[in-house]
Amino acid sequence: MGSSKLKINKDLFLAFFRVGLLGFGGGPAAIPLFHREAVVNYKWMTEDEFGDTLALGNTMPGPIATKMAGYIGYRVNGVIGCIVALIATVVPTVILMIILLGILQKYKNLEWVNSMSAAVVPVVGVMLAIMTWDFFQKSGKSLGMGRAIAFTAIAVVLLELLNIHPAIVILGILIVSLTTFKKGGRSK
Repeated sequence: MGSSKLKINKDLFLAFFRVGLLGFGGGPAAIPLFHREAVVNYKWMTEDEFGDTLALGNTMPGPIATKMAGYIGYRVNGVIGCIVALIATVVPTVILMIILLGILQKYKNLEWVNSMSAAVVPVVGVMLAIMTWDFFQKSGKSLGMGRAIAFTAIAVVLLELLNIHPAIVILGILIVSLTTFKKGGRSK
């Protein structure tokens, strides 16, 4: 690897390590950090290119931080750049989570830590309920509401009553959905 490629990878790592460290957890709050590194500091892209990349990234599923890091890294230095940028973005979050979980584990017997932990459970429950309802509504539109209700009931029985592994249930539903129904819930 030439010294210019090494410098590019070093710059990619440092830029995205800062984003990963300061934009803890990624999400929309990290976007200005990506902008600063990619457009202002290193000039890897223009304002318009960054805006287009962000718009495209927001249309795809998954966390925006990894999509932005992966694309910008790939654009700057191909597959190696993509890998370097992704590792640099994700590693700080992983390290911080390990540290925070270690601290939580060490002080788990303190009353205020237990109360704080318990307070998170209803919030996560509500978030999961909202996400489940959104998925259910999307399923109703693509499969038809009757089939969405049937698949949901079957999944509950298989997962909760028969204790079948979720991956097997998801695979089965995908196979049935993709081979049996057209969009809108009509049979093929």
